[in-house]
Amino acid sequence: MTYRKLYFLTVFVPPLVIGTFEFLRHDWLLAYIPMETGNLLITIISFAISFLFASWVFRMIRRMNDRLVEEQARRAVYEERERLARELHDGIAQSLFFLNVKLRQGHVNEARAAVSEIDKHVRQAIFNLRALPEEGSFPQRLEKWLTQWSSLTGVDVDCLMEIPESTFSPAEEVQLFGIVQEAFANIRKHAAASHATLTLQVKAERQWKLVITDNGSGFDQGAISADHYGIVMMRERAEKLGAMFSLSSQQSGGTMLSLHSK
Repeated sequence: MTYRKLYFLTVFVPPLVIGTFEFLRHDWLLAYIPMETGNLLITIISFAISFLFASWVFRMIRRMNDRLVEEQARRAVYEERERLARELHDGIAQSLFFLNVKLRQGHVNEARAAVSEIDKHVRQAIFNLRALPEEGSFPQRLEKWLTQWSSLTGVDVDCLMEIPESTFSPAEEVQLFGIVQEAFANIRKHAAASHATLTLQVKAERQWKLVITDNGSGFDQGAISADHYGIVMMRERAEKLGAMFSLSSQQSGGTMLSLHSK
């Protein structure tokens, strides 16, 4: 049933039922039902009709909203899979071009390095595509993915999440999940870390913070490019979340990614 039909039913059904009863009462039943009794009856009937009809209408609206939320979640997951597929295609295309050039130049060692990079890229992309979970709460899905990532890479991960259900919309969950995936992909590729942590906490309504750290080699903040694809992607996702994004190298070693609501 559409919202338009619900609107017309809500506007016309209760007045029609009550008006019909009042017409019958005054024209046909007044001799049998005293005025005081009739007034009491119309009050009870009005309450019963309003309660039953409102319960039915809101139940219909809730079902519609549930279907919309489910559809949004599926669409968000589908869009994320499409993005990963494009990333996989572009990354392999660039690596294959580089490999072809090095083979023609006879640089075998560099060609082998390119093959190794292609293998890592494909494995990471396939893992992301297969491991994009769709069932359970957001913390459960995120923790499952981190456990699988830790098993795949051998990097220990500590995870602390304190977030109520429905903190994020399905679309926001996908954006947040994408940032986590990219951050941990960078840890695997560049950090040479043995341990990583993820903390996601909600301090107040719509006030949350995500922190990801590792004990790896860190990076030179003056040398790292601000237009690096992974950093650009994470910043774009942060903007869609309406969040502040920062990436820094810690003095004690390792890297810290921070993301918090504005």
